[in-house]
Amino acid sequence: MRHHLKHFIHRHEPKGHWHGHLKSGIGAVTGMTAVGGLAVATGIPLLIAPFGATAVLIFGQPKSPLAQPANVLGGYLLAAFVGSLAMALLPGLWWAAAVAVGLAIAGMLILRVTHPPAGAVPLVALGSHLSAWTLFTVVALGGLLLIAIAVLHHLIPPRQQYPLRAE
Repeated sequence: MRHHLKHFIHRHEPKGHWHGHLKSGIGAVTGMTAVGGLAVATGIPLLIAPFGATAVLIFGQPKSPLAQPANVLGGYLLAAFVGSLAMALLPGLWWAAAVAVGLAIAGMLILRVTHPPAGAVPLVALGSHLSAWTLFTVVALGGLLLIAIAVLHHLIPPRQQYPLRAE
């Protein structure tokens, strides 16, 4: 039994340095502060939970394929489209959210723009009743702002390459 438990508790992430971890946390604070400030300035409800998860990826794991700009924006826009479509075609049906999440994930995988936090966007769409236009505005503005801050943030030592270079 102990042998089987080992697979569940083993940490696969490599050890890092405390200053890199602190820098990642500061980047997330900066990114989320910018998104929140823009939300206050514009009145657009930009502070959605998926952006917190995006911050984990783009500031804490910037070399992950899932954290790259094409994945962030592509995943969010695709998920917003699927969520808006589900809201329009299946209003008020609780199970529409489950279908929309599954379709968003399949679409992201097919298009190779997988961004796990975007999987929550259909839930935001169906749970918040934001209009399709507002949802697209939220994910596009918030995603772009977080990416822009991450690009600048990763230029500060200790530097990390973000975005990854195309081969």
